[in-house]
Amino acid sequence: MPVRTLARGFAPALTAALALVAAGQATAAPGTGTDPERAPAPRVLTYDAGASAEFKAAVDRGAAIWNESVDSVELRPATAGQRANIRIIADNGWPRAVPTSLGNGTVYIGRQAVNQGYNTIRISSHELGHILGLPDIKPGPCSSLMSGSTAGVSCTNPYPDAAEKADVESNFGGAFAWPTGLSRNTVVRD
Repeated sequence: MPVRTLARGFAPALTAALALVAAGQATAAPGTGTDPERAPAPRVLTYDAGASAEFKAAVDRGAAIWNESVDSVELRPATAGQRANIRIIADNGWPRAVPTSLGNGTVYIGRQAVNQGYNTIRISSHELGHILGLPDIKPGPCSSLMSGSTAGVSCTNPYPDAAEKADVESNFGGAFAWPTGLSRNTVVRD
């Protein structure tokens, strides 16, 4: 009996909704992101690649790839005298990221991986992904940016896959909460 009662209440509501759609009167709810004019502006994060040495072009390309891939966040070079959200440093170790909060931290572009043959743009994109709240996905295929070094030296894919893009959109699309899987000041080594 309770199912019939539910069905009796549901049928009129469904009929009314279909009538609105048929009449062309249905509209998207505010803030659903379906109206480009009402979409929230991306959160702008600045990065300082001044200490990235020979990897500056790779860092700039990695940031551009994220800008092409997601709408909720935009990575821009910091202007002179501006405190950057993200510092990029070249060193002789293995690449790693030290996020301090969502969208903030330090990326180390380690020459050790580059000397082993790993692609500098993939490294840059991957490490920036950690700052954007993504954890490593290991082992993983080359199609997954966050698979990092487990995809092998031959993998040069610097683009996030659909799930990685969706996670970043989720991280920055609403309230800026720290994503699960990472904790503050966690060193993410690849």
